[in-house]
Order: sequence, then structure tokens, then C-alpha cells
Amino acid sequence: MRKRIIYIITILAMTLIPTPDGTCHAQSAAPQEKEVLKYIVDGKDTVFVDEIRASKVYSRVPRQKGREWRKYYRLVHNFSKAYPYALVAKKLVVEADSIIAADRLKGAKREKYITQVQTELFEVFEGQMRKLTVSQGALIMKLVDREVGKSSYNIIKGYKSGVTAAFWQGIAKIFGSDLKKPYDPDGEDKAVEELVQIWEDGDFPALYWSLFWKDPPEMPIPEKYR
Repeated sequence: MRKRIIYIITILAMTLIPTPDGTCHAQSAAPQEKEVLKYIVDGKDTVFVDEIRASKVYSRVPRQKGREWRKYYRLVHNFSKAYPYALVAKKLVVEADSIIAADRLKGAKREKYITQVQTELFEVFEGQMRKLTVSQGALIMKLVDREVGKSSYNIIKGYKSGVTAAFWQGIAKIFGSDLKKPYDPDGEDKAVEELVQIWEDGDFPALYWSLFWKDPPEMPIPEKYR
């Protein structure tokens, strides 16, 4: 029962869910500027110059003991499973924003489009959501807030209704979660934010290996949603 509730809430949060006015609050990806390799002309010689990002070296850390270390191990492991789904949610919202705006979907057409995508997401992700723990589902909620720009409660409210959002908030409260709680990168979620930065720097696999002596789990997310 508990896992079923968590995966349902998680999928609801991952669904496209535009707001009632047909817009989404996630920022569309800005066009990437083309990088031009710098060079220096010295006489007849042309020397190309580039900056190489400093590499971080993570040594294999002996298994640590203590409450704080166990808490950190759980966080890193749960993050490795949760963050890929938060990135999926961000991608879906940006795509929905683009499609609804481009096709000017309103009323019944908009609802039909959202229902089609929701059905597809349930078919693709239901089995995966069943395998998540309660802690991993709660972490996805936080990370969706970070990536999409609004809480899971507001996402559900915008897509369904205030009554539906209140219902799922009540269910979440029973199991110690809060769909209204915002992501707090400078406070309670500081450790999570540090892991996000490590991920964005490309160093998360090395960090995971240093702690667990193996590569992080690869989530079975279809290429279409990556």
C-alpha cells in the first residue's frame, strides 16, 4: 500500500501538468552559444589555447561507521536513483510548454494531449516507481521542485484541482511527507544541493564509487525521456 501511494504521487508529479492557463513554470532551455577555440599566432605558428576543467580525484574510502555516515550513504544512494527522474520531469515540462504554446492547445485539445502523455508515462514508469522506496519517492518530490520550479502540491493542483491536490497532500502527510514543502538548498536540503552540483560537474559516479566501491545504479529510463 505504501509503495503504491508513493509511486502514484511520484508519477503525478512527473506528468506534464501545465497550469490552468496552459503555461508551465519551468524555464525553457536557452540556445547554446557555439564555442570558438581560442588561438595565438606566433610568427608562422598558430597555437590553439583552451582551458581544461580541473579534475577531482576520489579515493576509495574505507567503510565508515556512525549515524551521520549511514545517513549520508543513504542520501547518496537514494539520490542516484531519484535525480534521473527529476531530470525527466524537467524535460517533460519544457516539452509540454513548447508544444502547448506552438500548437496553441486549449480546452478539450489540451486535455486530450495531457491525458495521452499521462497514459504513456504510466505505461513506461509504473513498474519502475513500484521499486522505489518511500525515501526515494520523497526525494524525487524535492528534486522535482528544484528542477521544475514549483512544489508537487502546486503541480497537482494546476493539473487536476485543489481538491485532488489536498487529497494527495493528506495521503503524503500520513507517511511523513509534505507535497507543499519547498526545496531549501541553503538549509534542510543543503546536502542534496551539494550532490546536484557534483552531478552537474560530472563527478557523481566517482563520488559514488569512492563510497560504495562500485558504479552507481543505472536507472532504466528510455532514451526518449533522457
